[in-house]
Amino acid sequence: MSNDAQSQAGTAEGQGPVEVSIDVARQMAEKREELFEEFEIKDGFPSAVLSEARSRTEGIQAEIEDELEHRTDLRDLTTWTTDPIDAQDFDDALSIDEDEETYTLWVHIADVTHYVHPDSEMWAEAVERGNTVYLPGYTIHMLPPVLAETVCSLVPQEDRLAHTVEMEIDKETLSFESVEIYKSVIHSDERLTYTQCENRLDDPDAPLHEENVLVYELADQLHEQRKEDGSLVLNPSRDRAHTIIEECMLKANKAVTHELMWNRGVEAMYRVHPQPTPDQWDDALREINDLNGVNMSGASWDDPRKAVNDALENSDSRALNKIQRAVLKVMPRAKYMNDPFGGHYALNFDIYGHFTSPIRRLSDLINHWIVHENDVPEDLVELCDRASERQKDGETAERLYKQFLEEVSLDPHAVNNRGVHTVDEDGEVVNEEGLPPEEIDQRSA
Repeated sequence: MSNDAQSQAGTAEGQGPVEVSIDVARQMAEKREELFEEFEIKDGFPSAVLSEARSRTEGIQAEIEDELEHRTDLRDLTTWTTDPIDAQDFDDALSIDEDEETYTLWVHIADVTHYVHPDSEMWAEAVERGNTVYLPGYTIHMLPPVLAETVCSLVPQEDRLAHTVEMEIDKETLSFESVEIYKSVIHSDERLTYTQCENRLDDPDAPLHEENVLVYELADQLHEQRKEDGSLVLNPSRDRAHTIIEECMLKANKAVTHELMWNRGVEAMYRVHPQPTPDQWDDALREINDLNGVNMSGASWDDPRKAVNDALENSDSRALNKIQRAVLKVMPRAKYMNDPFGGHYALNFDIYGHFTSPIRRLSDLINHWIVHENDVPEDLVELCDRASERQKDGETAERLYKQFLEEVSLDPHAVNNRGVHTVDEDGEVVNEEGLPPEEIDQRSA
């Protein structure tokens, strides 16, 4: 087997879908229905919402041409997306440049509020849903896929409407020299998977090699600075592709919410994360210290976040899940508020909010609208509560579904990354969605 073939075999896309029997597929479908009912999660969309979504996907190019009069034309700027292999929509894209003293990072986010606004059916439905719910191998969307996967997806080789956050970042301090947020038209050159991004970083002759090397150079420094400042990093073994996306999105979210708070002084949907009590932290650190294969000898317990980072980096890999569980057990739940009071404890940011995923989070959709309108919805406090509650429900449903998959001897991580095929007694694929035949019939009715 060649090196390329070996590395491909180790990836999710190389291993192929998880196979389940018709009986297990039926149990999975029943469990989902049970969770949907318990947490009031709506799978299908009302016909009025679907009809409106379809109508907004007509005459796309003419509409984009008209919009060019009012927007910054960035179509000549080298731009690309990086997402998981199974991503159905691409709502963020990157561009990067540098001079002697600064990096210029552009984070382009699909301009969802151009299509979904407070007077639309889709907005009301998004408020109802609160966010996209991701069960392993099964997604319940906040916005109709017909919209999210077309005009709101930054697909390659197509002009798209975007909301761009342009950041000039000092090379020495990594602080903002300037931040501009504006409506744009972009043209993505290529869609990369995380695996392809890793390959581009290693291949000097590949397209986008230099751009990915440059953006990783910035992202890696941002990551190290966050850790030094006391940001909690629960997943220390992130690959380079994930590091690029995570750090660039964090920087863009930070830029937007600082702009709203300090420069405009408007309310927004801020992400607030309270800290555990000193006693809770003591309990967690003692629990971590007592685990087999954990080394916390070099850690100072004065800053528990740094102590946990140290433990995660210097301990046996088999202890990682137990360390993460000990921390999550004492962590209060983050919530959305119209005031950033208290900041985001886990990230160690004084002000933080969400902007980079308006296709899948109500908070981001609303912050897009606030940035553009420079005004806030009258019911902002209720919207914050709604988004917090729906996120909690979605995460609880996801946790319970993962538990169920483990009970029927399925690995939730494998199901999530590789998808599911239902097979009959002879091992023949019955269908490719992991659904029993009668459910396929119902969904197509």
